Amino acid sequence: MARRPVPVIMDCDTGVDDALALLLAVRHPGIELRAVTCVAGNTDVDGVVRNTLTVLERAGAPEIPVGRGAERPLLEPVRPATHAHGADGMGDLGLPAPSRGPADADAVTLLRREILASHRPVTLVPTAPLTNIALLLRTHPEVTRNIERIVFMGGAVEVGNATPVAEFNVWHDPEAAAVLLTAGVPITMYGLDVFRQVVVDAGEVRRLRASGDPGARLAGELLAYRPAAQGRPPGADEAGGLGDAGAVCAVADPEGLTTRRLPVEVCLAPGPARGQTIVDRRLGPGEAEIHHGERERPLVDVALEVDAERYARLYVETVGRL
Repeated sequence: MARRPVPVIMDCDTGVDDALALLLAVRHPGIELRAVTCVAGNTDVDGVVRNTLTVLERAGAPEIPVGRGAERPLLEPVRPATHAHGADGMGDLGLPAPSRGPADADAVTLLRREILASHRPVTLVPTAPLTNIALLLRTHPEVTRNIERIVFMGGAVEVGNATPVAEFNVWHDPEAAAVLLTAGVPITMYGLDVFRQVVVDAGEVRRLRASGDPGARLAGELLAYRPAAQGRPPGADEAGGLGDAGAVCAVADPEGLTTRRLPVEVCLAPGPARGQTIVDRRLGPGEAEIHHGERERPLVDVALEVDAERYARLYVETVGRL
């Protein structure tokens, strides 16, 4: 018997790879995308709303409600990543303005409404700084009774990108990430360790760019802007990294991801480690625990390995289908 579609709500800072994630979520038959909420991150929140609405129109899903969310992190100033995503957050592709605006409800109100109204528990997929999610959990904790899982793109076990140890989404709002980890629902961390591995080869990127379908063509243009190799300039004619879209792959096809349930905490102290996701991979207690006792830390399903070819194929076959 075919599996029923998973009800999903995405929280984005649309950006290039958030857009790739939205295209997959709209087109995958195993996902029922109920709503999208927007937060400042890759660009300002109004730019994120505009980009999100444009992507949904290109994907053929203009009716999905979009909520405008937080303009800045809980404590930190806004620090956009336009150097990586272009001045408009979408690779400066010159996309037309969307034909509609966001929902009347703000992001937190929309999240609460759609979660509680869902006929089945919802999977939240944040691919952005976690400000909206933290505000939701603190303002309306009752929503957790109808959340199946939170699969967030953020954090890193090994190496960061915003700093040597901190990944951008968590670094942008560390306090919000710390709130997420105490949500009391199952959490999967799709971090940089697997994020960087899923790559669509150059031939498939060219095929998508040549498609007559607006959604597939947009995916190809975005992948072409997003070279897989670190240090390569945007727009290089080569394979494209899937980035945030891998978190949606993990919802659609969880067997492609290898996770381990581990204690995770976020460094909130000022200094070079702020925003680091500290993942405890030790097999037993160390001297700190022996001398000072165990501390309670949330357990998270941390992604450690990914079947990169499987997810790249899933993406191309889903988004590229007419």
